[in-house]
Amino acid sequence: MSRQEIKVFYTPSVLNFTSRLSEHKALLDQNELAIVERFKISKLKVRYIICHGILRQLLAKHLNQSAADLEIEKTEFGKPFLPDHPNTSFNMSHSGDSLAVAISSQCQLGIDLERYKSRHTWEGLVKKCFAPEEADYWYSLDRSKRSRAFYQFWVKKEGFVKAVGKGITLGLDQCVVNPDDTSSFLRVPELGGLADQWQIHTLDLPENEFGAVVCDQRNAKLQLIAIS
Repeated sequence: MSRQEIKVFYTPSVLNFTSRLSEHKALLDQNELAIVERFKISKLKVRYIICHGILRQLLAKHLNQSAADLEIEKTEFGKPFLPDHPNTSFNMSHSGDSLAVAISSQCQLGIDLERYKSRHTWEGLVKKCFAPEEADYWYSLDRSKRSRAFYQFWVKKEGFVKAVGKGITLGLDQCVVNPDDTSSFLRVPELGGLADQWQIHTLDLPENEFGAVVCDQRNAKLQLIAIS
C-alpha cells in the first residue's frame, strides 16, 4: 500500500459475524479481554469482541503478521497505535452495529461513523460545536435538511480530532469545515498545522449512515471495501 492510499473496510452489521465470535475473542489481548468482562450488556460485549477481532485481522493482513500477536497500544488521549509498526496508520469507528476501519501508511488518519438519530437539540449542538461559517450555512438550509447536514459536518470534525489524536479538548468549533468545499477545512487548531494540508473524504454509505475519513495527505486516494 502506498502512502497516498487509504483503505476503508466497512460492514453495516458486525452481528453478521457472530458465528465467528470465539475466533475473534481468541485474537484479543489481556487488556481487551479485561474490557470485555466489564460490559454488563451481552450485545455490547459481542460488538466489542467482533469489532476488535476484525480490526486485528485487517491489520494482520496488511502487515502479513499474526493477528493475535499484534501489540496495540493507546496514547494518553485514547488513539490506538502499533508500537512495532510506527509507519502504519489506522483508525476505527463504530456506530450501532456498523463498523468502519481505515488503514494507511505514514500519515495522520482519523475516521468517524455515525448513524442517524433524531434529536431535539440540533441548535444547541450547532451553537456549541460549529464555527460561525458552519453555523451560518446550517441555518441557511431548509429545516428539513438541517439534521442530515449536521451529521455531514460532525463526522468530518470528529475525523479530524481523531486524526490528531488529542481528543475533543481541541475544540470541535476550531475544526472548521469549508461549507463551499466539504473536502477541505477553512481552519484547524494550531496543533493540527495548516488547514490546507488536510483532506476530507466523505464515505459513500447506506442511507442514514454518515462517515468521513480525514488525512494529512492531500493526494491520498480512498478505497471503500466491504468486510467479509
